[in-house]
Amino acid sequence: MQELETLSSPADIVSETKRLLYIESYGCAMNFSDSEIIGSIMSENGFDYTQNEFEADVVFLNTCAIRDNAEQKIRDRLKHLKNNKRKNSDLIIGVLGCMAERLKTKLLEEEKLVDIVAGPDSYRDLPKLVAEVENGNKAINVLLSREETYAEISPLRLNTNGISAFVSIMRGCDNMCSFCVVPFTRGRERSRDPQTIIQEVQTLSEAGYKEITLLGQNVDSYLWFGGGPKIEYKHLTDEQKNSSVNFAQLLEMVAVVNPNMRVRFSTSHPKDITDDVLLTMKKYDNICKHIHLPAQSGSSRILDTMNRTYTREWYFDKVKRIREIMPECTISCDIIVGFCGETEEDHQETITLMQASKFIFSYMYKYSERPGTLAQKKMTDDVPEEVKSRRLSEIIDVQNKISLENNLKMVGKTVRVLADSYSKKSKEDLCGRNDQNNMVVFPKANHQIGDFVEVVIEKVSSTTLIGKSIV
Repeated sequence: MQELETLSSPADIVSETKRLLYIESYGCAMNFSDSEIIGSIMSENGFDYTQNEFEADVVFLNTCAIRDNAEQKIRDRLKHLKNNKRKNSDLIIGVLGCMAERLKTKLLEEEKLVDIVAGPDSYRDLPKLVAEVENGNKAINVLLSREETYAEISPLRLNTNGISAFVSIMRGCDNMCSFCVVPFTRGRERSRDPQTIIQEVQTLSEAGYKEITLLGQNVDSYLWFGGGPKIEYKHLTDEQKNSSVNFAQLLEMVAVVNPNMRVRFSTSHPKDITDDVLLTMKKYDNICKHIHLPAQSGSSRILDTMNRTYTREWYFDKVKRIREIMPECTISCDIIVGFCGETEEDHQETITLMQASKFIFSYMYKYSERPGTLAQKKMTDDVPEEVKSRRLSEIIDVQNKISLENNLKMVGKTVRVLADSYSKKSKEDLCGRNDQNNMVVFPKANHQIGDFVEVVIEKVSSTTLIGKSIV
């Protein structure tokens, strides 16, 4: 999953004396979605919410562990929370999510400030864990589940703009990429009951939401056949096959809920996205024509050591197929530089893959060794830090050039934009994304946040399309 900016999301808390809880979410979209599940669970157990951390009785940090830098952010944040604890000795601090799952009891030992440690599958237990701390104990639950999907829980929309919402369709990951800690922090893949997904989408539609994003570590491997751990389609019984729902079918079910509500999804694994998914995208106008398709590397040799299960040529074929079916579809990517054993030749192959694929944007990172992964156990992190930094700078320059070239082709064209916020530079301008996931800025005029607006593009930067609305 691609990483988001850190965002404080409130959610309140406890009991007859009206105690307050504050949640901060870090990392990927799945964590932000999980915080809404947490908010709902706490609300159902008598909790209120606050946006002010200084009035909170309980602070939850919902964490990421995908890179060391993500964990260091949490440790730094805990240092700042010491002042809150000094002012309120009864303050309860919990670390939730992937970092909690990875470190388990070590987190309680290393960070004396932490009272609660809870993994991604133990959020139903949070009210009980808070009660344990109130009784003078530290509290922990990091048990991973093969069934938990929080399917019937209606998320409490935190910090929402009332326009766009995340809808989680599955949890966990079975891919076992050698660099990735997610299978160890989020457990095995399991898909959510499609009827609960459709009900959630229907509820969002009735509440006036204009756009939803279906979330999963690998949405294309979504498969519902009645619950329980994921089984490969070929191993299903005939009865299970007849009643099963795959991602293409789910995508269609979601699209027809409200033809005026835009549908996005993230993230796709190149090995799993099928023609059925692409044809469904083409069929429905409200399914956005954008696919996030992480390559991670452009070198077949490095892809093999990453255990990505495809080659450079296979990735090119998939990109070609997407554009055959939907010429207007944009593609974005994740790239890791400096993975174990990466040579200059491997690095250059990543650059040429980026240039040939013409990604609309990429999330680009230096390799960060994660404890417990296959790479950490069996490979050597042998690319010097200064080389990683130089290679990262080079691919950022390449992507900026590609993005600018892509955007220049949009000048003079008209795009449909969902205005979801004011421009960062001026309250006189609105901004939002078009169906292809370009960021578009235009004068507010008579339009409001939440409007779909036709915008003709007049100029561009490498990151933004700038234009004016057609009134």
